[in-house]
Amino acid sequence: QVQLVESGGGLVQAGGSLRVSCAVSGRLFRNYVMAWFRQAPGKEREFAAGINRSGSMTEYGDSVKGRFTISRDNVKNTVYLQMNSLKPEDTAVYYCAADWRRVGISLQFDNYDYWGQGTQVTVSS
Repeated sequence: QVQLVESGGGLVQAGGSLRVSCAVSGRLFRNYVMAWFRQAPGKEREFAAGINRSGSMTEYGDSVKGRFTISRDNVKNTVYLQMNSLKPEDTAVYYCAADWRRVGISLQFDNYDYWGQGTQVTVSS
């Protein structure tokens, strides 16, 4: 059973920074493409960032490009999302997700097999 546990969410002022983490159980972490999605109230789940198995390739949603950075540590079985220059519209529940079937980074949430419970990020204006 694969478990994903997010941490690091919270309240931050606009313009500030926050880092969220996702710890993944099991020995096969390096075999997963990892991604962060987010969902604001009343909106669809949105792709924020993804990283391939080795960490050599990343992909970002247009709304976060240039402000967010995804990274992974294949020894610690953890994926991170560093969020800078935060805006009130970044307020959402942030979910990490794992895809074991593909090599490339998918932007579609239904291509991901495992999900964390989510962590709330709130950006005040």
